[in-house]
Amino acid sequence: MNKKSQKTLWAQVVKTGIIKSNLIPMVAGLMLALYTYQYSFTDNIWNVVFAFLGTAAVIAAAGSFNNIYDRDIDAIMARTKVRPTVTGEISIKKVLIVAILLLVIGLILLYIASPLASLLGFLGVFFYVVPYTMWTKRHTIWNTEVGSISGAMPPLIGWAAVGPDIWHPACWALFLIMVIWQMPHFYSIAIRKKADYAAAKIPMLPVVMGKKRTYIQTNFYLILLVLSSFLFLPLSLGLTLVSLALGLFWLGLSLFGTRKMDIKDWANKMFKFSLVHMIVIYFTVIIYSTIGLILQAL
Repeated sequence: MNKKSQKTLWAQVVKTGIIKSNLIPMVAGLMLALYTYQYSFTDNIWNVVFAFLGTAAVIAAAGSFNNIYDRDIDAIMARTKVRPTVTGEISIKKVLIVAILLLVIGLILLYIASPLASLLGFLGVFFYVVPYTMWTKRHTIWNTEVGSISGAMPPLIGWAAVGPDIWHPACWALFLIMVIWQMPHFYSIAIRKKADYAAAKIPMLPVVMGKKRTYIQTNFYLILLVLSSFLFLPLSLGLTLVSLALGLFWLGLSLFGTRKMDIKDWANKMFKFSLVHMIVIYFTVIIYSTIGLILQAL
């Protein structure tokens, strides 16, 4: 097998798409902490590097462990049945070894940046692999809520890599927005891929409780998302308003979207805007913090 195809296979194993998307909120947390505590970026450059590489490694490890454990249900679903852990193109033993190495290396790199960052990295992997993958994903409709804890660890890791603690309201704004964001995001995926989840007997909310309950629960979480914007207020009115505007637009899209489209079209639009929401809000935080750091240095 040629080098290019091997690279593609391993990208599927470690889930490079998830790594890239999770590094954005990690960098946002890191940059916001630097700005909040008026720390120099250049003085903390190695913490930045170790946090970036360490976070990427632990996320890759979590994805690999998930692929190993889920290969039975992955074989049933159309979008996952081509994964190398299902097809056998990469041996499970090799994936397990790589996953362990990635976890150890990632935790060491995070520990060099900050012991707290390493602890949060470990907790992120633990929650993703044990409570989510091995338990709730197969047994309860609340699997998305449990999985959201690990999915929201990156901004905490980034903040902890350079900050003295993680108790600032802005830090928890980044975390809570990421927690809440995942519910409407993954509910929309669950509606779009309902047949796959039903075939694999995964108790996603639309499969067990139906689309109406999913719609109601989505709007509940979007209201919480809007309210969470005010956690930015002690730090920045601008960040508060950006977060508030994005949340209100998403809530409006959800509430009024179903009047003009069927539930699958609604889910497609909700999914697409969820990506816009995540990218815009965390890049806004990164840009805001970067400009603030530059002005502080002048």
